[in-house]
Parts: sequence; structure tokens; C-alpha cells
Amino acid sequence: MKRFHVHLSVQDLDTNIRFYSTLFGQAPSRQEDDYAKWMLDDPRINFAISTRGASSGLDHFGFQMDDGEELAQLRKRACDGDAAILDEGTTQCCYANSEKHWLMDPQGLPWEHFVTMGEIRHFGKPPALTETVDTPTQTPTGTSVNGTQKTCCG
Repeated sequence: MKRFHVHLSVQDLDTNIRFYSTLFGQAPSRQEDDYAKWMLDDPRINFAISTRGASSGLDHFGFQMDDGEELAQLRKRACDGDAAILDEGTTQCCYANSEKHWLMDPQGLPWEHFVTMGEIRHFGKPPALTETVDTPTQTPTGTSVNGTQKTCCG
């Protein structure tokens, strides 16, 4: 795992950008009207906030990998742990082109595993389902297993 990822949903983006910029000692590496992201090196974390969640608080955890081989290894470990996995494949989300999959931990917390392949100008579009597993009936991204799509990351 190359970089830990945390995504929080916030009500007031500007207030939170000021708070986290002071806390981290640096401005966001990416900032939009509804989103901000800090790519920190100490500790190595991809910390993102957005106003796109249904409620304030933790939206999801994740791991950002450097390449597809590392992503495949992480997916295998999740499968070995009997996690239900939603493969999104190549998708656009959080102002980035990514390859990703999602799973839920035993408490129902969503985890995103992904490789970023470049930035885009818009937040993204709903994911395209490429593979699903029997459970859970609701995926971490709000996309039901039957393919009804709701949101990208929240």
C-alpha cells in the first residue's frame, strides 16, 4: 500500500479547507467548488473532503496504489478475506481517472482501492459496473448490485 486514503463529507468546504490547511501546514493540492484534496508525504495520506456526501463525517477509507499490479494484489487479499467486492474498473471520480474497486469492512465501513491515472476537469460520473459479488446489496458507492447507479463517491 502506497498511500492511505480518507474521504470526509463536510457541510462548509471553505471552513474545512482553512482548518485542514492549518492542521497539515499546507494548502490543498487540488481544490474545486465542492472538493479539496491534500497529498501529504508525512504521513503518506491522500486526505479528501467534499460537500457531496449525504451527511457530514467519514465517507470512506481507502488505499491509493501506484500501479495496477499493486491494485490486483490488494484485490486478491480482499478476496482472501471474504470481502464482497464491487469492481468499477476504469472510472471517473473525484476529479480523476482511476481504476478501482470497493469493499465493506465487517462494521459496514466502505473501503476504496484505486490507482489514479490522471486528473479530469469534472467530479466524475456514476460508475459502470463490471463485476459484482452476491453481498452486500448496497455497495459502498451507493450503487446497488443490480446496477441502479446513484453516485460516484458518496
